[in-house]
Amino acid sequence: MEQEISPIIDPANLISLSPSPGVVIIDARTGANARANYDMQHLQGALFVDLDTNLANIKPGAADGGRHPLPHPAEFSALLGSLGITTESHVLVYDDKNGSNAAARFWWMMRSVGHKKVQVINGGLQAAIAAGFPLSAGTEDVLPLIDYGNVAWELPLTDINEVEHASQDKNFTIIDVRDKERFNGEKEPIDLVAGHIPNAMNIPLTQNLDKNGFFLPPGKLKALYTDALKDKDADKIIVHCGSGVTACHTILAMAYAGMTMPKLYVGSWSEWSRNGKKIATGL
Repeated sequence: MEQEISPIIDPANLISLSPSPGVVIIDARTGANARANYDMQHLQGALFVDLDTNLANIKPGAADGGRHPLPHPAEFSALLGSLGITTESHVLVYDDKNGSNAAARFWWMMRSVGHKKVQVINGGLQAAIAAGFPLSAGTEDVLPLIDYGNVAWELPLTDINEVEHASQDKNFTIIDVRDKERFNGEKEPIDLVAGHIPNAMNIPLTQNLDKNGFFLPPGKLKALYTDALKDKDADKIIVHCGSGVTACHTILAMAYAGMTMPKLYVGSWSEWSRNGKKIATGL
């Protein structure tokens, strides 16, 4: 039986793993200049993936699905094949936001199609550089195109209808990982309306990290979420954010803590707030 590896890898352990034919490094930085920044400097051998075009199926102006809906599993399988990733590949992924952005999303998507050997680099790009991992610029050679195979989203997902039910049922816990000001409705820099889903609790994803931007030890993460969730079953726990991307950071943290992964609401606040649903403000 294949031993399960930690979802997090410390930068100090990277150099012994790469370069290796079985290792694929993914750069999942986001933002307007992400590709340019990758071309300028990235971890040696890393291949670039784009959140908007590779890890989401964006429908401009659509109210359904939120800002970053998941692509069809077949599209994701094709992406993996184009990156030379096989079902046996050891995949390492990073971004420049301590793994809280598209690195966590890519990890969740890989785990959701059944890929076990995928890890997020603790501390992200900056930590890997500080650890002395070699850097490159420009493009990288990609392994030959392969057929990753048929896949489906296997990790638990939920939709706006179940979330609406959960917003009125105290047997459910809805975790909102956005920062406190957005949750309280004091500001909303991205979506159309400020506030949060009724019955949600706010546990900002920053609480998963220490002051240096590294994940807290598994024991501390387990204590944090065990205390907040009161031993509630994972099928009664829903995690969301603005558009289903940074919510994956909290699911990653819970997996790192050895906990069962809860449901991801991909549509998140961006879908909820565009569909005339009830909105709460304040704590």
